[in-house]
Amino acid sequence: MIGEMLPFAVGIAASPVPVIVVVLMLLGARPRATSLGFALGWLVGLSCAFGIIVALVELLPKPSGDEPSLWVGPLQLALGLLLLCLAATQWNKRHCSKDEPHLPPWMSRISEMGFARSLRFGITVAAANPKHIAFLAGASVSVGAPAMPVTTVLTVIAMFSVIAASTVWLPTLLFLVAAERLSAPLRVLGDWLTRENHTIMAVLFLLLGASAIGDGIGAMWA
Repeated sequence: MIGEMLPFAVGIAASPVPVIVVVLMLLGARPRATSLGFALGWLVGLSCAFGIIVALVELLPKPSGDEPSLWVGPLQLALGLLLLCLAATQWNKRHCSKDEPHLPPWMSRISEMGFARSLRFGITVAAANPKHIAFLAGASVSVGAPAMPVTTVLTVIAMFSVIAASTVWLPTLLFLVAAERLSAPLRVLGDWLTRENHTIMAVLFLLLGASAIGDGIGAMWA
């Protein structure tokens, strides 16, 4: 089950936008307060959103034997097709970010946030992002399809959330240890992620979409 969810957790972790946000916070006027608030909110938001989606999947009918539920295959197939559509959309947008890195206006005001505001911002961005919902829905099929104890489900949700939030927490913690040495590399990383944002997301959507379609076909003909 963890192996089936891992690609979706890595997909969220590899998403450039939250990394760009935390880099901007670390290079701002209040790096520690804003970055820690955002990282904590990011983890909480992912956990809550994933838990809600898993709870909804738990309401679907369970199989009586070892066979997978009838809805698992079609759902995985539909999610795979959705991810492929998102991959095509991101690929078509990639030419817009090839010149000078350009940030939307809301990102320019990120460094002005305090701890409480960045905490709320992290929760909102993590839980309400449609791209994340697609990833979380794909991972939730592995958790909600089989009948499992509540403690096991909570443990899996926690593990998934920690992996998915790792790329936000890692630079935050490293910055607390070596702020001066990381400023220049973080600026270079932020520029590159901003420039290649759509290409990275297109590749992630393509790989996870193909994987979801394969799993869906396998479940339907199992």
